[in-house]
Amino acid sequence: MTSADASSVRYDVVVVGGGHNGLVSAAYLARAGLSVLVLERLGHTGGAAVSAATFPGRDTRLSRYSYLVSLMPEKLMADLGLDVTLVSRPTASYTPVVRDGRPGGLLVERPEGPATAASFRELTGSDDEYAAWREFYADVADLAHVVAPTLLEPLPTERALRDRVDPGIWRDVVTRPLGEAIERRFRDDTVRGVVATDALIGTFASLDDPSLAQNRCFVYHLIGNGTGEWRVPVGGMGAVTTALARAATQAGADIRTGAGVSAIRAHEGGAEVDWHDGERHRTAEAGTVLANVAPWVLRILLGEPEDPASKPVGSQLKINVLLDRLPRLRSGVDPAVAFAGTLHLAEDYSQLAAAHADAAAGHVPAVLPGEVYCHSLTDPSILGDAPTGTHTLTYFGLHTPATLFDADPAATKAAAVDRALASLDEHLLDPISSCVARDATGAPCIEAKIPQDIERDLAMPGGHIFHGDLDWPWAANRARLDTPAQQWGVQTDVASVLLCGSGARRGGAVSGIAGHNAAQAVLASR
Repeated sequence: MTSADASSVRYDVVVVGGGHNGLVSAAYLARAGLSVLVLERLGHTGGAAVSAATFPGRDTRLSRYSYLVSLMPEKLMADLGLDVTLVSRPTASYTPVVRDGRPGGLLVERPEGPATAASFRELTGSDDEYAAWREFYADVADLAHVVAPTLLEPLPTERALRDRVDPGIWRDVVTRPLGEAIERRFRDDTVRGVVATDALIGTFASLDDPSLAQNRCFVYHLIGNGTGEWRVPVGGMGAVTTALARAATQAGADIRTGAGVSAIRAHEGGAEVDWHDGERHRTAEAGTVLANVAPWVLRILLGEPEDPASKPVGSQLKINVLLDRLPRLRSGVDPAVAFAGTLHLAEDYSQLAAAHADAAAGHVPAVLPGEVYCHSLTDPSILGDAPTGTHTLTYFGLHTPATLFDADPAATKAAAVDRALASLDEHLLDPISSCVARDATGAPCIEAKIPQDIERDLAMPGGHIFHGDLDWPWAANRARLDTPAQQWGVQTDVASVLLCGSGARRGGAVSGIAGHNAAQAVLASR
């Protein structure tokens, strides 16, 4: 980091927030010859896309918050010369079930092969459900192939994309609540649930919600690079943002950490940004400010009063675990296969509906749905010098909105963690507690994050990992697209301040798309 006084220099662009999107913007703009200052409140860049040695005495580096990469376009990675390797997981998913007292499961390979077909047949009693599965995801792939190439371009209109897509899949995914398509296309409760879960990651909604928030979440989870595949970054999520920070600094961007921004004052021709470097207050001048913070936070920085009624509400329970060994499953499937992809827990369609009803009534779901990932099976480099057999587990719980934890965060969090681990234990021969490693103090290596923790750690309001409900990745047919900011979906009510984070129209997930698009809007305005 440079030591020059930023208040004495006018920058072309000041980026508020050094998360991955802010670093993408900085890299593109600095490579184009603009002077760029990045201000990050924390002592490191990366935001939610970081790796950390979480447990004392253990040097295993976990992806502490965000954990997989799907939406980051290969073109963006090539543009910035990112030295990052993304690895496919050999298993797409495994869903353990107990039917008629007998343990079993649904295996989906990557790529799908005979074992997948056999698993569907054994679970459902025929080949019909697998045929429906293949037809549905082929239709979704057609939609993804149309939408994905537009993510790094000016916003297309809804009509322009709709006319290139089969009317049936457009209706099922875009026009009508997703639950209708799932219930019409599939019969098996478990299969229905596996399909539905991509609509609920970080999104508190029912499958028949008329707002279609679940549909929008589903689209983002299935369109990445036209395939929707979620891959593991070698070295953990921190490897992605380390590469981005390197690209930005090598291009000439000035990155300041420990730099908390307190105000943005727009004026004719630009804006001023007030920040504190830990010792004194400073002010930076800029032609344009890019906000890599949630829109709710940006409004406060611009001088508006805090509005609790419009504050986003996040919905997730994240648990990081270090294991001495992988547990055995009651179904007899090889743990190295079951845990290599997404392990679905309590995510039958009926269970998802019951959990949503519980949470909507203000209760932690009696049976908590969630998903487990073992990244160390795909990328053992994150384990460091851990003994042979050590593995990481990441649990992501659904239908746990921030409002559940408001009254008594500690007690409610403990109850939610207990129910999450119980949903795993139901399918294990070895209780998960018998496999959990211990840190240097003798404490179990388990770390849990509820939305309130995410807000405290990362300043994401309401702990919402998308900075608010996702928008469709296209413009409404009658949307105003007069300015570069509007054309790229990064506009605010202030001409000199643009969104470059997850709150932009095509934000959400670790993609860098919002950062790229904000940079393009700046360049198009010059």
